[in-house]
Amino acid sequence: MIKINVDAALSKNSSTIAVAAVARDEAGIFQGASALVVAGVSSPEIAEAMAGREGLALAQDLGMQKITVASDCTSVVCNIQRPGMGLYGHIVREIKVEMASFTKVNFVHEGRNSNGDAHTLARSSIYDDVGRYVWFFNPQDGVCISSSAT
Repeated sequence: MIKINVDAALSKNSSTIAVAAVARDEAGIFQGASALVVAGVSSPEIAEAMAGREGLALAQDLGMQKITVASDCTSVVCNIQRPGMGLYGHIVREIKVEMASFTKVNFVHEGRNSNGDAHTLARSSIYDDVGRYVWFFNPQDGVCISSSAT
């Protein structure tokens, strides 16, 4: 089972967000990471939902079938686990459709202290050009440096 920590960051000066996903195996070994920079979003909850979707995209890129996606946003995790959709229902619907393409997917809430790498990657990507960035073999310099499972 692969664990993917996700997080989002919002720019203080514009309606730009960066979402990030960091995948590690059961031994805590880095498997891959991705960041998505998007303009025109200013809602923290929408950004966190998009981070969950990015976690699934990274798992697909890595060819993983059994994953746990961990987020520090309780409301997003609850909306994915239950019928509720919230203000970002269109993203939750997309996540639920994508979940069917995996053998096993768990969305879980974990405290902020468990997603340090995803948080750092999201914060460091906020001023990058709009687009998607993926690291398969080596993490981006300065991020994803912890060596234990998070």
